[in-house]
Amino acid sequence: MSTLKHPGTIHGVGLGPGDADLMSVRADRLVRGARHVAFFRKKGRPGQARRIVEGMLAEGAVEFPMEYPVTTEIPLHDPEYNRILSAFYAECAAHLRALAERGEDVVVLCEGDPFFYGSFMHLYTRLSPGVPVEVVPAITGMSGAWTATGQPVTWGDDVLTVLMGTLGEDELVRHMASADALVVMKIGRNIDKVRRALERAGRLSAAWLVEYATMPNQSVMPLTQACERVTPYFSIIIVHGQGRRP
Repeated sequence: MSTLKHPGTIHGVGLGPGDADLMSVRADRLVRGARHVAFFRKKGRPGQARRIVEGMLAEGAVEFPMEYPVTTEIPLHDPEYNRILSAFYAECAAHLRALAERGEDVVVLCEGDPFFYGSFMHLYTRLSPGVPVEVVPAITGMSGAWTATGQPVTWGDDVLTVLMGTLGEDELVRHMASADALVVMKIGRNIDKVRRALERAGRLSAAWLVEYATMPNQSVMPLTQACERVTPYFSIIIVHGQGRRP
């Protein structure tokens, strides 16, 4: 009789924008039943994904925090940035692969949706198709943000454009000027550049800043009222579409 174990499955579980009540039933079930739980975090921080599931993990669950070796210490365009992060993701994937080969299932906690600008994608491409990987989709952070403004983000034929605040200012302006509805993510230290780009594109007066969407410390305000406010990296700027409607 064969003693080979069936490989375990790596579950990339989307947790939604931050409020645990907005997790899917499937995500809740997987998180509560997990024996192995992995999550990304900045060194010295508990990690946003881990914070969302506080009090939900089973007793005895083995946690595997994956600490980014760099975040903003090196410019994104520096080749060293990609080299360091590539090695980091490869190391994390190897650890998860070893668990799966022993027959262990692993839940990887993912903020928002795993396939929407998430770090899990870098594990997925390194694990699949050699390791069974399943992805649980979720409400995105931007959905939580535009809902927090109390206004529909798109109407009729509006085209929604999603931008990263890490883009160059001229590129931001070009996209902002042609967009009907607009979402800008990864704000943080890019806030001044993003504000200038919105002003150059003629969109500043319509922009809203949402911080910590759906969380207890949520903040929503017109961007023009934010002044010199220091914003978190995961804050989001929304410009609502004004398209066709009955």
